Amino acid sequence: MNIRSLTRGDGVVIGAAVLLLIASFLDLYSFDNVPDSVDLPSLWGSGPVVFSVVLAGIIGAALVVVGRGLPQAPKIAGLELVPFGVAFTVFAAWSALGNIFDVPSGFDNIGDNGSEGAPSPGIGIILALVATLLMAAAALATPLVPALKGALLPAPRPASPQPYGAQPPGGYGYPGAQQPGGYGQPQPGQPGQPFGGQPQQAQAQPQPQQPAGDFSPFWFAVPVPRPLFAEDGSPTPIAELAPGTWYLAVEQRGAALVAQTQDGRRGVLQDTSGIQRG
Repeated sequence: MNIRSLTRGDGVVIGAAVLLLIASFLDLYSFDNVPDSVDLPSLWGSGPVVFSVVLAGIIGAALVVVGRGLPQAPKIAGLELVPFGVAFTVFAAWSALGNIFDVPSGFDNIGDNGSEGAPSPGIGIILALVATLLMAAAALATPLVPALKGALLPAPRPASPQPYGAQPPGGYGYPGAQQPGGYGQPQPGQPGQPFGGQPQQAQAQPQPQQPAGDFSPFWFAVPVPRPLFAEDGSPTPIAELAPGTWYLAVEQRGAALVAQTQDGRRGVLQDTSGIQRG
């Protein structure tokens, strides 16, 4: 059952069903001049009220909510659950109204003065009438009233997408990130800025080759997409380095660099012209 498919009207139906359940434990009758010590019956003390008001209303509310919450709700006697439940709520409200007008039923017709001392509606049946009327109205009006058709629970907000190639501060692919073994720390005095920034001086020439023994890992960015080849010399690229993203150079092989991607793959960047060091 998808709770997010429920509407505000369904929320009103659920609240009315809870109110009806609470009302069922309150007094069915009310008598004048009766001490508070007298224990009057609740709605559960009358079989007709229980079946025609309490159970009919709660069952109707359950059918409405389940019918709207399930992607494919089962049918009862060829009818969908929602119309069947709406009919139950209307019947419960009609029955509650009848019990308000004639609380003692046919008992008050006995004798000439049967109406003297007859009970009046108790707080339980009055609240039951309010609950069933509210329930039936919400069940009928939900498909028609835009305010009730709105979602009961707001949809979760999607996570804000990161700009293309952007990295979270302090994470992999960011020159200032702390990496195991000291990898990724920018070297003082090294020229260049992240790709896409305003460089202090245009650099179109390849970086000067460093002796292998003096190599220190560093962050770099490529000016244009560059293929990354496998370390075994295979001609098929294993990845493509994108501009605007920082990669870690872990080794130098002649004019080429061994680079590591965000997912941990290592490969050889053969074209190092125009790279920007972090």
